[in-house]
Amino acid sequence: MMHMFLREGPWFRAKRRGYGTGMPIVWQGWFLLALHIALIMGVAVALQGRPVAMTIAVILAGLAPMPIYRARTEGGWRWR
Repeated sequence: MMHMFLREGPWFRAKRRGYGTGMPIVWQGWFLLALHIALIMGVAVALQGRPVAMTIAVILAGLAPMPIYRARTEGGWRWR
């Protein structure tokens, strides 16, 4: 049932300049971006009294979905 919601093909445009993912082009990309932001904010709020743990956790939460962004960017990641 879940495969009905996961669109084949790119969810993000390639960046016009530089390296990485551009803006979302379908709702799945917007949803992933919102979930990513919520994850980072949630980790930061949950660990706000522990600055070292918060820094490490925010960095890991920021990097965790990068393989999905890379796999779902049209044309892949390359320098432009």
